[in-house]
Amino acid sequence: MAYRLLPVSNLPNVDFPTIQVNASLPGASPETMASAVATPLEKQFSTIAGVDQMTSSSSLGSTNITLQFTLDRNIDAAAQDVQAAISKTLRQLPTGIVPPSYQKVNPADQPIIYYAMSSSTLSLPELDEYAETFIAQRLSTVSGVAQVNVYGAAKYAVRIQLDPKALATRSIGSTRWRTASPPATSTCRRASCGVRTAPTPCRRTASSGARLSSGRSS
Repeated sequence: MAYRLLPVSNLPNVDFPTIQVNASLPGASPETMASAVATPLEKQFSTIAGVDQMTSSSSLGSTNITLQFTLDRNIDAAAQDVQAAISKTLRQLPTGIVPPSYQKVNPADQPIIYYAMSSSTLSLPELDEYAETFIAQRLSTVSGVAQVNVYGAAKYAVRIQLDPKALATRSIGSTRWRTASPPATSTCRRASCGVRTAPTPCRRTASSGARLSSGRSS
C-alpha cells in the first residue's frame, strides 16, 4: 500500500554508459583533425552495437569523440569494442599521430575546480610541462578526483609551404621534396602558396591551467 505513496524524482540519477576517445596530432588544423582523424574513427565506432549517441569535437591538434551507449549495454564490454575499433582504424590515421586513448566517463560529472597558472620567468612550454608532470599528477591522487585535464599547452610543429613555380624553376619534383621532408609533417604539407619554408609554432595561449572533475575513477 505504501509503495505507491513513495516520492519519485522527476530527474532520476541515471549513469549512462559513456566512453570518451581522445586523439592528438600536434600541429594539425581542426579541419585536418576532423577529416583525417575523427571521420575514420566515427565510421568504425558506428559499427559497435548499442551506440545510442556519438558526438565529436576537433580543435588544433586534438579530437574528442564521446560515445554514449544504451542503458542495457555493459560498459566493460563496450570498452573492449571501442579498443578493437581503434586498433582497426590505426592504419587509416595520419603518420605521426599519438595513438588514440579512451576512458570511461560520467556525462553528469562537471568540473568543480579550475586552477590558473602564470609565470613571469617560465615560458609557456615550461609552464605546461610543470602543470602536467607535477601539479596534475599530485591532484589526480586526491581522493574523489576522477579526472584532471591540463589546458594551454604550447605544442610546436613544422609547417612546410611550397611555391610550385619556384620548384619548377629549380627542376625540383614533388617526389624529391616529399622524400626530404620528415614523415611526421605529412599532414601539414601544402603546395598551394608561399615561398618560404620555416617552422612555425602552433597557437599559443596566455596561460596554463588544470581542471578537476569529481566522481568515481573508472
